Amino acid sequence: MISATDVPAQSPTNVAILGATGSIGTNTLDVIAQSPDRLRAAGISAHSRLPQAIEQAWKFRPRWVVATDPQAVAAWRATSSELPPETELLTGADEVARMVSQPEIDVVVAAIVGIAGLQGTWAALEAGKRVALANKETLVVAGPLVMALAAERQTQIAPVDSEHSAIWQALRSGRKSEVRRVILTASGGPCRDFSPAQLAEVTIEQALNHPTWAMGKKITIDSATMMNKALEIIEARWLFDLQPDQIQVVIHPQSIVHSLVEFRDGSVMAQLSPPDMKLPIQYALEYPQRHEGVSERMDWSRSHHLDFHPPDPERFPAIPLGLEVASAGGTAGVVVNAANEVAVAEFLAGRTRFNQIVAACRAVLENHNFDPNPTLSDLDRLDRWARQEVLRWTLA
Repeated sequence: MISATDVPAQSPTNVAILGATGSIGTNTLDVIAQSPDRLRAAGISAHSRLPQAIEQAWKFRPRWVVATDPQAVAAWRATSSELPPETELLTGADEVARMVSQPEIDVVVAAIVGIAGLQGTWAALEAGKRVALANKETLVVAGPLVMALAAERQTQIAPVDSEHSAIWQALRSGRKSEVRRVILTASGGPCRDFSPAQLAEVTIEQALNHPTWAMGKKITIDSATMMNKALEIIEARWLFDLQPDQIQVVIHPQSIVHSLVEFRDGSVMAQLSPPDMKLPIQYALEYPQRHEGVSERMDWSRSHHLDFHPPDPERFPAIPLGLEVASAGGTAGVVVNAANEVAVAEFLAGRTRFNQIVAACRAVLENHNFDPNPTLSDLDRLDRWARQEVLRWTLA
């Protein structure tokens, strides 16, 4: 008979976190800190917030820290700060691919914001790593190519976005052929009750005042315009191999129901929890196991009220735009994503109006040379083109 002491302890899952100093990155480290016997931060990357990454390195003792901003590296070297002796500093964006390809890495958390996150995700998939994907732009820009690479390397993309994690969990209730549609929930952001006239006058402070989630500025503005939901529509299209007419959006202000799946027989499966990103992060890192959670729990000893409302496409034209891009595929995603990133930056800089963000994205979409089957180099070229083109529309 084999006793418990004869069974070797399972090694912790080694996690590389791309974008460790952002909201998803810091939440991932919180999850790891609560599960040191099962999870280990083996590598982290940061861009401009290198001092914060150095602090993280002293707490978690990763094997690697990748610093992608040369100016931040130069500023750090000018100080007396040091890394832990067991941690190696890798400098330059190309070193992200080197870190995620290391044999020791088991899971890569892709949490770099924007199209900049595509390179690290691609490198991780090429190396056959499981990717916990928090960077929705990866699939918005290159969904078919990325999913084909994951299939070729026989590895998995585990969604971290709360909405896509909810769908992923609910889909386990039936077969793919039994799915009628998925319903993405949206808080509606801080401007959900604004009239069109009010939307034209939204200030930066108003747009950043999200009623439920604490997020970075770019994604908070995306929530206010509901462009985040447009991007999630496109992401869901490729991640779950759905048709655009199988994807619907509802406004759910309480942010308790994170998304739903409706099956052919009329059954609707939903995933509920208080708004806390640590839950979908933990699920993505430890799938298919469920362990004791580190997130806040639902309090069933008190009353709850849940509202669901259809979005108004006239007030929030990002929703029909997202469905259109999901249907078109090809190069539609890359130009809309690039246009949105620049338009949001222009709004945050005070150089364009809130209601011009989505309008500029549509204008760039309608004025680009559509290609149904682009290569990665084609996507890179059109990303750069769209970033320049959108300024003609936001600054006009």
